[in-house]
Amino acid sequence: MIDRVKRLFWRAALADHSYLFLFDPPPEDEAISLDCETTGLDTSTDEILAVAAVPVVKGRILTSQRFEAIVKPEVAPRAESIKVHRLRARDVEAGRPMREVLPALLRFIGSRPLLGYYIDFDVRMLDRYAKELLQVHLPNPRIEVSSLYYDRKYGKAPPGTTIDLRFASMLADLGIPALEQHIAVNDAVMAAMAWLQLRDMAARGERLKRERRRDATAAPLGA
Repeated sequence: MIDRVKRLFWRAALADHSYLFLFDPPPEDEAISLDCETTGLDTSTDEILAVAAVPVVKGRILTSQRFEAIVKPEVAPRAESIKVHRLRARDVEAGRPMREVLPALLRFIGSRPLLGYYIDFDVRMLDRYAKELLQVHLPNPRIEVSSLYYDRKYGKAPPGTTIDLRFASMLADLGIPALEQHIAVNDAVMAAMAWLQLRDMAARGERLKRERRRDATAAPLGA
């Protein structure tokens, strides 16, 4: 979580005051489900190839009002990344550089919380460009779907319980229809669906069932 002191410091250090709206109080019961497709997992060197931001307002996923962009990277995507997201060099060549996409994306997001599956990764990718533009980090609150899932399923689990936080496993466990993964808008929509369901479960005090079998070796986390 981003604490109040950091937000005050970042607000004072903001290079462009036309973006002060990022520090406004967020609208009630609204969030943005965010997903970035990238050339890799190194937030310091890899680049964004596609970004999607889907509004979630009062329990409704507004896919028709989404923000979506193909991004032209400075370096063409490698073969191994193309296998994952299927965005070829000629696909991203028609996109716009992230520095041109970012201002419109920030105005679309506003001060709303950002939610997603391993949302810190997506925010760190955006932060590379945001710091150039704003001289500060993105101040939006974050909602981590995998943490909410962990709380509902494994929060009271005994030591040695096998933990599986893979996106596909989580979606299947929640009964969420599996859209094609590694497409930014699809991943954003599925994360939003998971959030709404987990939020509803938390409000009712409901937990997910887990296997009784215990295993000393935990399953791989993530992805």
